[in-house]
Amino acid sequence: MNILRFRLALLSFVAVGALAGAAAAQDRPPVDPAVVVEPGAAVEPVDAEPVDGDIDDIDEAVEAVEPEITPIPTVWAPVPRDAQGRSAYGLYLAGRLALSRGLGETGAALLADVAALTPEQPSVRLQTFTAALLAGDLDLAARLRPSGEGVPPVISEAGRLVAVVQAFVHDDPDAALAELRVAPIGQPHARAGLYVEPWIAAAAGNWDLALRQPSPTATDPTSLFIRHNRALLLENHRQYAEADAAFAALTASPLGGQLFRRSYAEYLERRGRRAEALAVYDAAIAGGSTDPTVARGRARLMARGRAPAAPTLRPGAADILTIAAIQASTEGGAEVAAVYLRLALNLDPTDLTRFRLGQALAAAGREVDARDALARVADSDPALYAQARMEMGRSFQRGEDSKAALAEFSRAAAVEPDEAEIAYVLASQLIQLNRYDEALVLLNGPLLNTADQPFEIHFVRGVVYESLERVDEAEAELWAALQARPDDATVLNYLGYLWVDSGKRVSQGAEMIARAHEAEPTNGNIQDSLGWAQYRQGQYEVAVDTLEAAVAKEPANAEINDHLGDAYWQVGRQREAGFQWERVLTLTPDASRQAEVERKLAEGLAPAVPVSGTGA
Repeated sequence: MNILRFRLALLSFVAVGALAGAAAAQDRPPVDPAVVVEPGAAVEPVDAEPVDGDIDDIDEAVEAVEPEITPIPTVWAPVPRDAQGRSAYGLYLAGRLALSRGLGETGAALLADVAALTPEQPSVRLQTFTAALLAGDLDLAARLRPSGEGVPPVISEAGRLVAVVQAFVHDDPDAALAELRVAPIGQPHARAGLYVEPWIAAAAGNWDLALRQPSPTATDPTSLFIRHNRALLLENHRQYAEADAAFAALTASPLGGQLFRRSYAEYLERRGRRAEALAVYDAAIAGGSTDPTVARGRARLMARGRAPAAPTLRPGAADILTIAAIQASTEGGAEVAAVYLRLALNLDPTDLTRFRLGQALAAAGREVDARDALARVADSDPALYAQARMEMGRSFQRGEDSKAALAEFSRAAAVEPDEAEIAYVLASQLIQLNRYDEALVLLNGPLLNTADQPFEIHFVRGVVYESLERVDEAEAELWAALQARPDDATVLNYLGYLWVDSGKRVSQGAEMIARAHEAEPTNGNIQDSLGWAQYRQGQYEVAVDTLEAAVAKEPANAEINDHLGDAYWQVGRQREAGFQWERVLTLTPDASRQAEVERKLAEGLAPAVPVSGTGA
């Protein structure tokens, strides 16, 4: 029984932590330390009201709106058509279909055509705005931004934020600032508006507003990011003494030190204060920083490399919108995070932002748009390109396109051939496609077959050996996995079944399966193993009850239904056995099982002989 192979799709995620030590941190794409937000820490914008309600699904907010609509005539004469003769009805249906399939850009474009043909239909305008927002057509979204009674703040304030940022993108910071001075961006986007305002004010020449002093002692994450904004803008304005004081105060708190020591060290590098910069890098490392750019920065400093440039105004605004996106994502607002990242990308198009956008879109369930964003990540940074391809592969996995997933994992491995995590995920995907020999080459290669290899590698290698009918080698690997995790239900079940089915150690295998079932009583595959162990020991009546319960949990599993048929036959219920075997043939069994079931349907089963193997 190739049991639990369905779980291998999950192993690429399970093993990430176990394999973390196999790859040097500096070889991975940079991850902004702002992704770490203390549990329970305040995230409300300073001087703003708390976030009001759930902000995670913009589409749901649109569906809840019922604006006043001019009724569509019973007979619409003439039917609104575009220059190509396409009707508003057809365009609308095509647009909604495209959106339902994850084709955001196509859907937004079609709905924009509908909105132009039917200006009296505000619901179409609202849907077009939302589609444009999430697809990245932000100029269109800015033009269509909805307002008025009945439009929820998650939509209306998003429209205002987009209009402000797009004015900045199009070199009109004065217009952007004027919009903000009419009224600040409201909830639930107040934090993003508060973050971006100083950069826009600086671009508009209003340095008094840009350098307005926030609370100098507040240490919640949002306040710290606002203070970091100010430190960078002080440097940009060449107020170096004030910038130095702002950075020193910012990094004095535990969380501030965790988040901003690297930024402070880079500032000191730019000021030529190398010894002080080294001390700050060392303090970050001694404080347990997991930011890989800290180690890279220290190495660059020691090699007398050039310090990173200070962010200019647009990239600075893009960076802080990225922070807003990360915070929204940690709060469950994947669609809101995607909007902020779209804005950041318009301000400063970088591959890291494209990568993050792909992650946010995938979290929002927009897989096609996510893959489009990830596909735009260039290969100039091999580590980041590889991670983007890994994300694309996982997206294809979720879409059950195994071949496309394999292609993406292979691209990742091609640019990062020494990355153990990638090799493991690639091997797991090869197993999904029954390409066991190729998977084994990776599993036995130097990246994965190491002296300190984790549980997952031993287990997966055992699965491959079992699939190749190399039973002794499978047993050795599964036994090694069991020594690493003696109570793991997965390996208890797999090795226990191998011993029961082969007749080598039936009693010991049955005991291991019983332990696995006790740990995971709702797992239908483990219950099947338990029933088969009872069957192999001649406990046919008990096996029938156990296997009936397993089929109830996994009704579409061909192997479990086959086992139940065998148990029915042995207790004299031949008609029911035939029914179960007929059912197996409807569940797309593999060729070997299909042939065996067809033989049983034609000839029945000989009386089973109980086994009780206890040999080594």
